[in-house]
Amino acid sequence: MLNPVWKLPEFGTAYAKFQTNYFNTQIVGPALSPISFAIFIITLVALTGLALGSLRFRGVGIGTAGVLFTGLIFGNLGATIDHGIADFAKEFGLILFVSTIGLQLGPGIVQLWKRQGLRLNALAVGVVAQGTLLVILFLFALKLPVVTAAGLFSGATTNTPSLGAAEQAASMVYANQPDVQLGSLTAAYAVAYPGGIVGIIAAMLIIRRIFQIDVNEETRRLELEESILNEPIERRAIVVDNRHFRSVPFNQIPGIEETRVRLSRILRANEGIVHPANEQTCLQEKDVIQVVGPRSGLDRFTPVIGHPSEIDLMSSAGDADFRRICVTDAQALNKTLRELSLDNMFNATITRVNRTGIEMPARASTKLHYGDTVQVVGDRLSLDRVAKFLGDSSKSLSETRFMPLFVCIALGIIIGMTPVPIPGIPFPVRLGLAGGPLIAAIVFSLVGSVGNFVWYIPASANRAMRELGIILFLACAGLSAGPAFFQAATSADGLKWMMAGIVITMVPLVTTGIIARFFGKLNYLTICGIIAGSMTDPPALAFANSQGESEASSTAYAAVYPLTMILRIIAAQTIVFFFA
Repeated sequence: MLNPVWKLPEFGTAYAKFQTNYFNTQIVGPALSPISFAIFIITLVALTGLALGSLRFRGVGIGTAGVLFTGLIFGNLGATIDHGIADFAKEFGLILFVSTIGLQLGPGIVQLWKRQGLRLNALAVGVVAQGTLLVILFLFALKLPVVTAAGLFSGATTNTPSLGAAEQAASMVYANQPDVQLGSLTAAYAVAYPGGIVGIIAAMLIIRRIFQIDVNEETRRLELEESILNEPIERRAIVVDNRHFRSVPFNQIPGIEETRVRLSRILRANEGIVHPANEQTCLQEKDVIQVVGPRSGLDRFTPVIGHPSEIDLMSSAGDADFRRICVTDAQALNKTLRELSLDNMFNATITRVNRTGIEMPARASTKLHYGDTVQVVGDRLSLDRVAKFLGDSSKSLSETRFMPLFVCIALGIIIGMTPVPIPGIPFPVRLGLAGGPLIAAIVFSLVGSVGNFVWYIPASANRAMRELGIILFLACAGLSAGPAFFQAATSADGLKWMMAGIVITMVPLVTTGIIARFFGKLNYLTICGIIAGSMTDPPALAFANSQGESEASSTAYAAVYPLTMILRIIAAQTIVFFFA
């Protein structure tokens, strides 16, 4: 049995007296309602936790995760709030956190899957496999009841859906054995959960220390890798001297789409004025054209059409101009540039597309997304017409569209609660309130828009909602787990469970992190994302994000999360079924 909860007696007594006199009586004024009291306590926990997280030791701080630790302390000291309110705030905060991550990172996740999705998910699978084997080892070494081992697995890996799956499996296996204490499953989970969060953060710091990692340098390397993968866009003037392309429209030149080169301006051989040009412009010998594209594409295109020219068409006289225009009108979304046909409609051409800070060449197959900034070349009248067509509303870019967000959340909840049968598993798998909204958000971010519904949140609003969500989750999780955590710290069984849980948490993460860094040469921030995602742990992701100004951790987290969630649910049930 676990010993009574340990408290600081002086503070606990003072707090109880304060709560009785102020909140539950009319001595000072009207008593606060449970809702008002819950808001006050959560706010106090968040405030002190953020202050704790802002402290740095040798350049390292725990960031938002500090809210969890102050929540544990407040919970142990008796600052309990209504369970219904706490559950709502915790789960809604979690939904906000994962939904905003998915909406922000959907396209980046797809690119990551294409480049190294197999490697990242293989590392995450290794974490799950090691954790499962360690649980089985402790089950025999410590002679743990099977339900306790399953609870340790779920708590040490901070995975609530696997706890629900284990409870279902245990209810089925022990349906005719009323003497089996199923409550130890939840108790072991509660004891191991806080240590799991601490262990994940500690594993990140250990890997950082082992390899003497400079996070700022890791961020710079990520930026360099992105710049290599996304070639910078350049301009080049070319003299047309290939007579085979006489009177041929630019878009009919063989292989032009593959080079990702766009035509923007032209200086006719018999004129001295530069005109805007587009895909329909026919070329003549001795014309000087300005094309835009990546250097590799320009190098392939130039010898086909002619040779470079020293003439600067940007400063030459003429009616060609350019403008950067924001895409904010729904009629331009999810259509290729070929379908929009701006050259035919407005005698203008899009030469570049800037999406979330990354500049890309405009191709006929490129689809515009809400919030893209495009560079358009044409005469002034044409540019005005294109701007009106594309929207170009800075006000719209700063607005947060809540209807699409709540559509995403509602569908995500349905997905998370929908049972998915898997062959060989007696119970269907559910992704829960963390997995379902994340999957829905990723899908909607890739879709972009449906009619007037646009899944776009300004970056500042996205970060604010993400932070608010994780703060609510951590505060309520800490308040709920505080008594059990400190109770375990002063009891023989609880301490044994806690130590086992920390080993189950840290050993797979540290070994996998070392393998990923030493053999896989992965960036540290990507490794942190794999660690957090393989444990399906939002607080750990919040800590990872606080270490550097990069989305690499969030992207890797979302890339491995779906498979990891399913595997953890299956593993929890497997422990119960095979060893009961």
